[in-house]
Amino acid sequence: VQLVESGGGSVQTGGSLRLSCTASGYTSDNDCVGWFRQAPGKEREGVARIYSDTGSTSYRDDVKGRFTISLDSPRNTLVLEMNNLKPEDTAMYYCAAGDPANVWGQGTQVTVS
Repeated sequence: VQLVESGGGSVQTGGSLRLSCTASGYTSDNDCVGWFRQAPGKEREGVARIYSDTGSTSYRDDVKGRFTISLDSPRNTLVLEMNNLKPEDTAMYYCAAGDPANVWGQGTQVTVS
């Protein structure tokens, strides 16, 4: 089982990024998948999650209206669209599967300046 993130980078305040997470060797019809982030010196925090069977989503308050999580099930790909990025969004972003999360990707860095 492997989760591989991509799409991180450096942007200016107000910019956008699209993170992708592709799963290999992992399939589930009723699992929770989502994105977490961890900034230097801070604890890891949940950003957004989606349930693959219902499509139900949830977001942390400070990203609501700016971030959108989606799941491309045929391609086993989880996407996080991030708009109107702020410096406080700077962190390593991880995708994860399970509730609680028990399968993790290696992370992709997002830097907003």
